[in-house]
Amino acid sequence: MTINMYGITTCDTIRKARVWLESHGVPYRFHDYRAEGIDARKLDGWVGKVGWEKLLNKGSTTFRELPEKDKQGLDEKKAKKLMLARPTMIKRPVLEAGERILVGFKPEAYEEAVGSK
Repeated sequence: MTINMYGITTCDTIRKARVWLESHGVPYRFHDYRAEGIDARKLDGWVGKVGWEKLLNKGSTTFRELPEKDKQGLDEKKAKKLMLARPTMIKRPVLEAGERILVGFKPEAYEEAVGSK
């Protein structure tokens, strides 16, 4: 199974998730939103599986700094447009483990999804 982690390198939660994967011998590829951006088809796939509400991090500094007009009337289309324009608004990490998508880091969820290698 191929494991892909998406996020930004400066995120504390990303660091914790990476340490967990590495300490459990789980190989993965890291995709940095800041350096590589995010593909619209990839985001569409995630939204289809987990929903835009779970992916959009309304607590992020990037989201909080948006003008009020951009925060009003959020729906899937508007949320995807915001996340594509500013990927740091996507909750972190997003982990692709085969067909599963995990949003955020919970050790027990990682154990269930990828186990120890």
